[in-house]
Amino acid sequence: MLKRLILLFALCVTPALAEDEQVVLGLSHDRVAITATFDGSEILIFGAVKRETPIPSGPPLEVIVAVAGPSSPVMVRRKERKLGIWVNTDSVLVDLAPSFYAVATSAPLDDILSDTEDLRYRISIERAIRSVGAAMHIRSAQDFADAVVRIREDEGLYSIREDTVAVDEQTLFRTSIAMPADLTEGDYTARIFLTRDGRVISQFETTIDVRKVGLERFLYNMSRQQPVWYGLMSLVIAIAAGWGASTAFRLLREN
Repeated sequence: MLKRLILLFALCVTPALAEDEQVVLGLSHDRVAITATFDGSEILIFGAVKRETPIPSGPPLEVIVAVAGPSSPVMVRRKERKLGIWVNTDSVLVDLAPSFYAVATSAPLDDILSDTEDLRYRISIERAIRSVGAAMHIRSAQDFADAVVRIREDEGLYSIREDTVAVDEQTLFRTSIAMPADLTEGDYTARIFLTRDGRVISQFETTIDVRKVGLERFLYNMSRQQPVWYGLMSLVIAIAAGWGASTAFRLLREN
């Protein structure tokens, strides 16, 4: 009976302790419009820590901000040189990989987040990619997931920006996330984590809507919903552009 009472007390007290510090978040804008002149965007993420008690003593409060684009499977192939030419050999389907992933932190990530918490919340780039496994005959299967990370880091789609979250008096925080021009359309998830001594004590999640608008939206929808008409329209435009260019050059030569 005593053990049951102790367990009941622990269950009642733990949520209260976990809610001593909570995230109150703000965004400079929660919608990104992709137009013909879109060359990237920067989103300001700011917030405060809501408390019912004084600031705890001990390790300082740290903040991690992770923004992820829509996830989808990615087929990765390994090339090897055989008989003087490069050919595809092994291939692995990486189950889920975000199209965009950026992590901003108030201190080095390894110092403010334990491996256990990273495994639980999937915050680091390596943990954000889910690869269940590969066929037994494929050697170094992890290299395929690492290749996705390396390629998208080179393209500016994946990044870890340490020491870029400013935290004032362990209460106010702010950072900015730069988003490249070649964004994938969809819902982007922004997650904010408060940590102390490597442990996540609070988290908050919100959504950023990234959509094509105007003519770009019309053409995008048409290419998928009416591919025949889209192809015919593209052909007509190409013919008209070629005829117009040839006419212009002919007039220039005659003059």
